[in-house]
Amino acid sequence: MNDSSTSVELADRLRSLVSRLSPGDRLPSSRELTKEYRVGPATVARAIAALAAEGVVVTRPGSGTYAAQRTRLQGEATATDTDWQTVALTDRAVDTHLIADPLGPPPAGTIALDGGYVHRSLQPTRALSAALARAARRPDAWDRAPASGLTALRTVFARIVGGSVTADDVLITAGGQSALSIAFRAVAGPGSPVLVESPTYPRALAAARAAGLRPVPVPLDADGLRPDMLADAFAMTGARLLYCQPTFQNPTGTVLTPERRRQILDVARASGAFVLEDDFARHLGHGGAVPRPLVADDRDGTVVHVTSLTKPAAPSLRIGALVARGPVMERMRAVRLVDDFFVTRPLQEAALEVLSSPSWDRHVRSLGTALRERGAVLAAALTEELPGATLAGPPTGGLHLWVRLPPGVDDTVLTAAARQRGVAVSAGVRYFAAEPPAAHLRIGFAATADHAELTEGARRLGAALGGLAPKAG
Repeated sequence: MNDSSTSVELADRLRSLVSRLSPGDRLPSSRELTKEYRVGPATVARAIAALAAEGVVVTRPGSGTYAAQRTRLQGEATATDTDWQTVALTDRAVDTHLIADPLGPPPAGTIALDGGYVHRSLQPTRALSAALARAARRPDAWDRAPASGLTALRTVFARIVGGSVTADDVLITAGGQSALSIAFRAVAGPGSPVLVESPTYPRALAAARAAGLRPVPVPLDADGLRPDMLADAFAMTGARLLYCQPTFQNPTGTVLTPERRRQILDVARASGAFVLEDDFARHLGHGGAVPRPLVADDRDGTVVHVTSLTKPAAPSLRIGALVARGPVMERMRAVRLVDDFFVTRPLQEAALEVLSSPSWDRHVRSLGTALRERGAVLAAALTEELPGATLAGPPTGGLHLWVRLPPGVDDTVLTAAARQRGVAVSAGVRYFAAEPPAAHLRIGFAATADHAELTEGARRLGAALGGLAPKAG
């Protein structure tokens, strides 16, 4: 090679050299390369820099240049080796099995009986679009929002909660899941126990474990969480936090009775503990009266209340709220500042417009009627198609049915078999913090397009169960 050779030509020669080396082998020094290839030091430096940018070599100042990997033929694909991450990540509390679908995304044409949001036809899409367009045209639309949220929006949430709650007791969050994550980290320290209903919402379990907490299950019955078991659990574990869903509980649909609502607050106060009330279904009643939230009758700052607009409106209306009084609210505001400073202002303005409009109450009423009809259609179809299964009583609110499977049927096996037949349902095992007492399915009726899909979905699920029946027997 003569002095007119370019760094590109030298890089090609060195790339060929590296392909014959093993990773970690040292290349000749710059002085040796200059002499061997009869080029200047600047040409060598440019060639080495190009190979380092490609990841072919690694340069170590004061030591030399080393082969990083074998040069690949152009267009040749190689698998990325990420095994090192297993060691680097060590033991983390984020439980991906509770969050991700173990079966992966369903194929096209699958009937969604596992959805947690209402179908597009049930969403107030026109009102949401108009509200967001108006919000984006405001002169201050892209200004920084207050960390606690817009005062007017906090006032509306305080009015919805009722009691003596004021705007100062409200913190706007990016949906209910964000609110749960903030509350778990603010209220209890890593390693602490947290009492949870059994069964309960899987993403709440995931958020609690991600905060370093240890979920301890407390049984439910037809009237909701059992206060006698709760008192024992507080005494045995020393827990200072209970997570519960008193109204239209997910997944069972139960509503905590008035007597038990008082008892649970009394037990928590006597234990010096907080109650994290997840009121996600406040606007998902099926036409009957919806009980007041626990926080509305709380005079001691025992209750930390979570609510959200996502379920009754649309998945991307990520607006929720935390309601609390005392030092715990200051702690939650601090956590929110660490996380994301504030919720985007146009979305808050849009939510305020939607909630302040008379059309919102009309939407909630029409949604309740539609959900009641859908729940009845699905319950009738499942009774017909799933012999031996037991449905919890007809729900008075929420988006799901809770079904106990016949003895000998594995819920995860049935879920996989149902997916193969074109219907998606949720295995009940995901909803338990410990071993489940029996196999269940959570089956939703809100995410499908119409009643016909609900009926067809139940038929496909029944066919899947029929295919497993000989094995179960």
